[in-house]
Amino acid sequence: MKNFEERLARLESLSETIRKPEIPLDDALKAFEEGIALAGTLEKDLEKIERRIQILMNEPNAKPDSEPELTLFDDL
Repeated sequence: MKNFEERLARLESLSETIRKPEIPLDDALKAFEEGIALAGTLEKDLEKIERRIQILMNEPNAKPDSEPELTLFDDL
């Protein structure tokens, strides 16, 4: 799998391609479909990064790969 920056660059390239007036409709649709899929994976990656940053900000001594502990039902 490509890294985040490579996928973002591909998404930007697809966006530029779609904007070209001379692109055939079928090619534009294929580029759009690929772009939607890429955008979804990039969004998931950003959510993971955001969670890691929140953990680090709230618990500076926590390991970056650790998951936050959920205590929602501890009092029951």
